[in-house]
Amino acid sequence: MSLRGERVEHTATLPDGREALVRVGVPDDPYIPRRELDTVDVEIVLDGRVTAAVNTILEPEQEHEAHQLAREIVAGLESGELEPTAAAIEPFAERLPS
Repeated sequence: MSLRGERVEHTATLPDGREALVRVGVPDDPYIPRRELDTVDVEIVLDGRVTAAVNTILEPEQEHEAHQLAREIVAGLESGELEPTAAAIEPFAERLPS
């Protein structure tokens, strides 16, 4: 299995009570089949719409790292240290999760 077939999804409860879905995986592209894509992105979905999306350095086969990345972002969102914005999550997407 890879992130091409199934995205990693974790839910965060923001300090204001809203729920945010953190997704890590190969994004949908209407022009290129997913099996041909190597890009892995992280998205934050609030109120049913994507509010932040950035590309990561992860490869589609790095499922374990994708779960770690999602958990780190969820922890930051829940603590209030991270805002649900692309600028806030970009530094996480540019390194391998710890």
